[in-house]
Amino acid sequence: MFSRFTNIINALQVLDKTYSNSEMVRKILRCLPRYWIPKVTAIEKAKNLNVLPLEDLLGSLMTHEFSIQKKDDDEEKEKKKKNIVALKSSLTEDSEDDDDDEELALITRKFKKFLASKKMFGGK
Repeated sequence: MFSRFTNIINALQVLDKTYSNSEMVRKILRCLPRYWIPKVTAIEKAKNLNVLPLEDLLGSLMTHEFSIQKKDDDEEKEKKKKNIVALKSSLTEDSEDDDDDEELALITRKFKKFLASKKMFGGK
């Protein structure tokens, strides 16, 4: 964006239209996207735009953009980490089989009782 802006400013200087440093700073701040509004407000409140060099503004904006990208990258890494599932394993498989058999037997008994109660009330 800054290189395009510089090209436009240079082309306008050839046509005898010049802008002061403070005008260029304000134009750049005005053209930033909506999600930059908090940063623009912070720059306007913290710094004197009449004496702020264009290079300092560019450095500040590039630093902010870098931090936004870093946060986005960190969030993507966190999402990838959340998708990993770890399963717990044990050395004894016999105890698990007994537990599974007991659970299956319990479910079977409850299901039989359920079917019996349906037959009593005329269910098929």
